[in-house]
Amino acid sequence: MSKKYKFETEAVKTQIERSQFLEHSSPLYLTSSFVFEDAEDMRASFAEEKERNIYSRYSNPNSSEFIEKVCKMEGAEDGFAFASGMAAVYSTLAALLDSGDHIISARNIFGSTHSLFTQFFPKWNISTSYFKIDELDEIEALITPNTKILYAESPTNPGVDILDLEALGKIAKKHKLIFIIDNCFATPYLQQPIKFGADLVIHSGTKLMDGQGRVLAGITVGSKELMDKVYRFSRITGPSLSPFNAWILSKSLETLALRVDRHCENAMKLAEFLEGHSKINWVKYPFLKSHPKYEIAKKQMKAGGSVIAFEVKGGIDGGRKFFDAIKLLSLSANLGDSRSIVTHPASTTHSKLTTAEREEVGITDGTVRVSVGLEHIDDIIADIEQALA
Repeated sequence: MSKKYKFETEAVKTQIERSQFLEHSSPLYLTSSFVFEDAEDMRASFAEEKERNIYSRYSNPNSSEFIEKVCKMEGAEDGFAFASGMAAVYSTLAALLDSGDHIISARNIFGSTHSLFTQFFPKWNISTSYFKIDELDEIEALITPNTKILYAESPTNPGVDILDLEALGKIAKKHKLIFIIDNCFATPYLQQPIKFGADLVIHSGTKLMDGQGRVLAGITVGSKELMDKVYRFSRITGPSLSPFNAWILSKSLETLALRVDRHCENAMKLAEFLEGHSKINWVKYPFLKSHPKYEIAKKQMKAGGSVIAFEVKGGIDGGRKFFDAIKLLSLSANLGDSRSIVTHPASTTHSKLTTAEREEVGITDGTVRVSVGLEHIDDIIADIEQALA
């Protein structure tokens, strides 16, 4: 049995086998397909009598290294890497659901995931019921004989709300539901949902996993049994991650712990600055004691993450003035970048939701989401302070 190393060591150490050139850093395998030694090798490979690369839509050494690293980080048995975070969400659910099945989901989820549940899945007779994040006791009343999946994010996008993963895991186990968590905001460095009962964990690798705004990616990891279904669906439908992006991500994971430590340190200082500011109505950050789920966040997360939500006074006009006054921070819909980013969810990431739907999950016209980057914290605070002024 191979020695189990600490998180940071596994991120650096895990590597595909070296080629005959004995390279120190993993090489790029920019190939669409792989050759066979003879007819029997080809037959046995397609019959899945041996594990080997056949076609990069199925697997590739670079994708395999990325998947192996994330599996070790999350404590998962297997995984599959996708071309984007939403490709991971859609493919995972589509692989597991049949017509007539039912999803129970937290209402506070990413806008595109909500659109998937409400606009596209109903076309295939797949229904969704939502529960409020503060009322987990209402989940059991939503369960029907057709319920198959319990789905949630924690922390949520964009409101950085926290759900009790252990409580959700117990409900899922009791009713034999597949428990899926979007762990994008926390990364496997800060939180491992499988420890709390999750069957599958999904990430948008575009965010903190890459950390520098370079590539799109997604990944799902979890039990071997469920991931086999996800793999077979994805092998046919083709949403797989490119070898180049997988190579980028695998290298990025080597610095994940270092980067996320600084993100969290900066975010905590910014959250403390914003709390009580005269131009701010409220601030939400998981490791602020004022966060309504502070104790749960401390139980299941190592630190608070890189994202802060707050509301600027003055509604839509106050928000517009704030964004127009920003100088250092980027105005972008992304997050988890080395550069700090400010986003207006009501007009960007959650703009497809109705006003009522946004209000239901706490997104007001003045809500601001800040993805705190790696710049010096004094400069980040100074830019936000002058914009609020």
